[in-house]
Amino acid sequence: MRVKILLGALFFASLAGWTSAQTFPSRPIRIIVPYPAGGTTDIMARSLQEPMQKTLGHPIIIENKAGAAGAIGAREVARAAPDGHTILFSNNGPSSTTPLLVKDAGYDGLKDFAPISQVASAPLFLVVHAAVPVTDLNAFIDYARRHPNKLEYATAGSGSLGHLATELLARTAGISLVHVPYKGQAEATNAIVTGQVKVLMTTSSAAMNNFIREGKVKLLAVSSGEPSQLAPGVPTIDSILPGFRVEAWFGLLAPAGTAPSVIAKLNDAVSKALSISEVAQRFRSFGMLVKPSTPEHLRDLIADESSRWARVVRDANIKAE
Repeated sequence: MRVKILLGALFFASLAGWTSAQTFPSRPIRIIVPYPAGGTTDIMARSLQEPMQKTLGHPIIIENKAGAAGAIGAREVARAAPDGHTILFSNNGPSSTTPLLVKDAGYDGLKDFAPISQVASAPLFLVVHAAVPVTDLNAFIDYARRHPNKLEYATAGSGSLGHLATELLARTAGISLVHVPYKGQAEATNAIVTGQVKVLMTTSSAAMNNFIREGKVKLLAVSSGEPSQLAPGVPTIDSILPGFRVEAWFGLLAPAGTAPSVIAKLNDAVSKALSISEVAQRFRSFGMLVKPSTPEHLRDLIADESSRWARVVRDANIKAE
């Protein structure tokens, strides 16, 4: 009898999944962006809007739910019905670091979401002000060791990816730097260009690339494991400090419990959108490389990131603003 009940339950579960695949989507899909309109994350989400609509056959609505380092938007998706009609455009923050830094985040970055696909990634650029007397990473590490706590580094705020990555760099290299948090990436970039601080780890941008070309800052290395298309010829930090690999990543997530068949449809729509050359070129114009993936790859990425940054947050006693 128990075997029959179990087989019946499995049959109806598979039937429910098949039904979900056949009927999804049945209404407009909401993509929640946990940041204000106009930022990089928002622009990427809107770049996917039209091509995903064409594949799925229903409208896609972008909604900005900013606040609490991405926790407000992430929490809304985590509590949404697991039917694929409300999904999150996430990144390192809401998925991996915010739950570590915001005590009342209200969700678990792994348990409360079903990964759909990674969307894009970008290395961080390690740049120094023109006045710093170094031209490569080895010289920078040597200079910082001989001048402990004399080099200030800017970040977009306490707990930001740039903050965590620079702390990891300092600990890996055995150097001591002084953290100066700013209110956003624009202020942090201005601070290094004007010489208020001497070090910055940030993603690529048209503005930063111009400052590098003009000699106002010096690009020493990139944080990806492999040389980056965004900075041809620039060495990786990993080549000097083996194992150091940090990338800003972006991806789409559904609420936990969403049927695998629905996830597969969404994954297919993302993959097709990212294969369009105009979409890839637009991403690259603001310093991102398209990077579709399987749901399993994104789940492993979030798990690895959460584990790594938990150690950095604990060891450096980092607190969110």
